[in-house]
Amino acid sequence: MSCSKDPDPLHSQTWMNLFSRHPKRQVDSSAMTLLLGYVKMTDSTFAAAVLCIAFNPLFWNVVARWEHKTRVLSRVCGSPYTACYCLGAVILLLNFIRSHCFTEAMRSQPKLEGLDCLSVYCAGLAVLGIGFLFVISSFLALGFIGTFLGDYFGILKEEKVTSFPFNVMDNPMYWGSTACYLGWSIMHASPAGLLLTAVVAVSYMIAMLYEGPFTEEIYQQKRKAAKNK
Repeated sequence: MSCSKDPDPLHSQTWMNLFSRHPKRQVDSSAMTLLLGYVKMTDSTFAAAVLCIAFNPLFWNVVARWEHKTRVLSRVCGSPYTACYCLGAVILLLNFIRSHCFTEAMRSQPKLEGLDCLSVYCAGLAVLGIGFLFVISSFLALGFIGTFLGDYFGILKEEKVTSFPFNVMDNPMYWGSTACYLGWSIMHASPAGLLLTAVVAVSYMIAMLYEGPFTEEIYQQKRKAAKNK
């Protein structure tokens, strides 16, 4: 694997013009336009990946809120712990399908020749490693129940988790997962992967807008109930 020149001289000249003649905002916009030129938006595998990325956080938020309101899953499964484990298993399966669709979408799309070299591959591998570090450390800090929305099942922690990586950033599981997809895309020199990573980031940011306030409300209800005892 070695860095190679872009086989399309027009693209190479376009990149040179972007950096030499345009202000930063126009460069960003034109760079995105050029990136999109490598991506076949109508490809079935790309569409499947986008749907999986968008569906997953929607699914677990809707189901978890429904469970918090009705406790149907807890009654059906016999306990909130069993229900949470079942939902966690489904989420893991959905995430596996999402990753598979993501990879297949990258494989079906052309590579960006300028990124197809050893140094960029190693950089992508480093980003992937950092992402895994945040994902695994988040899981170890929260445990299975904490990771897979145990709060919504009435399984609340005594205090907020503040150990690594939660002392470094908020929502490290989500950002770690995004970094994994980013690193994977860079390793494959895939414009489609980079675009899908942006979709992952947006879907997680939307999920955080809903999950953060709702989780805080759950713990506020717990504190109020404790005061009234």
